[in-house]
Amino acid sequence: MVFDAHRHIGILPAYPFYGGPPVNPDVTARGTVRQLLADLDAEGVERALVLPNYGVPDPEVAFSLNALALEAAQADDRIRAGLWVSPLPRDTERTASALALATEPGVRALKLSFLLGGRPTDPECRPHLDRIFDAAERHGLVVHVHTSPGAASDIDEVGHLVEWYGDRVPIHLVHFGGGMSGHIKLAGSRFFDWIAAGKRVYTDLSWSIGFAPYWLAREIERRGIGHDRVLFASDRPWGDFAGEHARAAAAFGDGELAKRVFHDTFAALYD
Repeated sequence: MVFDAHRHIGILPAYPFYGGPPVNPDVTARGTVRQLLADLDAEGVERALVLPNYGVPDPEVAFSLNALALEAAQADDRIRAGLWVSPLPRDTERTASALALATEPGVRALKLSFLLGGRPTDPECRPHLDRIFDAAERHGLVVHVHTSPGAASDIDEVGHLVEWYGDRVPIHLVHFGGGMSGHIKLAGSRFFDWIAAGKRVYTDLSWSIGFAPYWLAREIERRGIGHDRVLFASDRPWGDFAGEHARAAAAFGDGELAKRVFHDTFAALYD
């Protein structure tokens, strides 16, 4: 069985990224629950955490898709929902509305990304981060956080969330740092240091560079910790299910560690 800890639902409007013409790069995005379920059936996915699609620099788009993620979770027991929230002061009311849905059946996570603005160390964001993590603790939810190299999503920034809140709230660091520098920082020591310190930190390897899954698997075996902190994730439509699955299967094999990555850790964290 395959459990997918990170995929999206919703169609984004075309946007002129990087000064080019308006485009829709997320070509496999799904706008209905029926289409999402058909994908799960085709891929053999038994459980999935489904999050609002995002990427265009308009937070209202992501907030508006919370309803669709919630609909998916309540339509089929295979699906768990993550709700889009924001630490930006200008999103205070929208985040409050999202947090009001935290007790709805099927909700298991809150989704944070600094790609649409803010940063963990911005003093204006900290009170809103406190409210988000307080809500996650109160309702037993995971906080799901995007990572990528540089700027506000770098693990040097996002790592502060683990330091501040990881003792009491499970934090899922998406993309294992998101690139060369993040992979080396995490696999080299930081990920394991946090686990040893009692931080409730998890990760997935979507978007990872080829060496990273193999190195992480070796470090887990060598250190004897971390085997229960890694999840499989496709990040569809931004990721490719077949490619992500093949890379993870090659790195983690078919033994006990693979069983945890593809199944057991999701069940413990999101079921």
